[in-house]
Amino acid sequence: MAALKVAILGFGTVGSSVARILTESPVDGIVLTHIFNRNVARKRVDWVPSSVIWTEDFESVLASDVDVMIELAGGRQHAAEWVRGSLNAGKSVATANKQLIAYEGVELSKLADEHNAHLLYGAAVAGGIPVIPGILQGLAGDRIERIEGILNGTCNFILSRMEKGEEYAPVLAEAQKLGYAEANPTEDVDGLDARAKLTILMRLAMRSQVAPDQIEARTIRTVSAVDFSYARDLNCTIRQIARAERTNGNLAATVGPMLVPHNSPLAWSRGTENMVIATGHYGGNVVFSGHGAGGHPTAVAVVSDLVSISQESRQVGLPSTKAEITAELEAPHYIRFLVRDRPGIVAHIAQSLAKEGINLNAILQKPGYPAERLPFVVTVEPSHRSALKRALAEISKQDFLLEPPLDLQILVDSKN
Repeated sequence: MAALKVAILGFGTVGSSVARILTESPVDGIVLTHIFNRNVARKRVDWVPSSVIWTEDFESVLASDVDVMIELAGGRQHAAEWVRGSLNAGKSVATANKQLIAYEGVELSKLADEHNAHLLYGAAVAGGIPVIPGILQGLAGDRIERIEGILNGTCNFILSRMEKGEEYAPVLAEAQKLGYAEANPTEDVDGLDARAKLTILMRLAMRSQVAPDQIEARTIRTVSAVDFSYARDLNCTIRQIARAERTNGNLAATVGPMLVPHNSPLAWSRGTENMVIATGHYGGNVVFSGHGAGGHPTAVAVVSDLVSISQESRQVGLPSTKAEITAELEAPHYIRFLVRDRPGIVAHIAQSLAKEGINLNAILQKPGYPAERLPFVVTVEPSHRSALKRALAEISKQDFLLEPPLDLQILVDSKN
């Protein structure tokens, strides 16, 4: 068979890592022929073979005899144009673009089928961890009822450092300095990146097509070091968790910081590691874990997709249907208040919660804090977030509060 000719679109951290693998550890039957990037002259490196064509003209790459486009430029608008153009021309595509696949993956997969091309995106979720092929090939025989995981390495780095007593702002600055976080960290810390990845996993594992905007995403910015101190008292830590569950035919999903029991595998993840737990009706829990961020781990997943294409391995096609988020996740909650202390505060909080049918479970208050700025925690029994939001909205009207209450779901182990 003729060698598979490959073009890299976007020569950033992941694109250069893909080129490095294909150069240092050549894969039989795969040859890199083109590198496309805007202002490409500034991207040139001397370790890429001289036979490779560097260009900033996408149309010239599209008109060439390239077989596979590797889209690693990121973003949605231009990436979508390049991917559609490639598939319409009968060229296969491998991509790590989670936003593109989350919003347009169904349409693009149909387009690939129409033109007898491949569209693979094993690197779009959890970087170098083979979550997508594991679900599509290893778990296709099960009925996945729950997905939960740590899907953003930046947030995991920040929160695992805060676990040691550091505060959010300096840890974020360090993450930016190390290249783990962007100058504008919104996608990561506000949950939008993890939400896109959860959308993809829901489509593949739970066979449910939802738009990312249907899933509530909450920020980690409001978590502080004191929350980790209280979490330890509850035998928990805090992680950004993406979670989806189907119960009695209803689908619920959310992304945000949660209290995670120390005995959960999700509590063991540190630094930029990612972890996904898929819970099947028949097979129970399956855990995927490893380095989910960085150029080299992500590049490994991209090159693995190239090998699949070179072997004419078709991605398992599991049918999915459009779905609505029709249920709320019922769970216990951790609520941290920062107040100007005075008599009657706890009674007022308990009364507002009771009005919504929410039962108190415990009250925690650490010594050593001034009465003018006192943090304390209330935990509540399993409840729906909508009811809790109504109760907290009522409590937030009170003048004893110095800032809005912090509400974190407490993750409960699956019964499976």
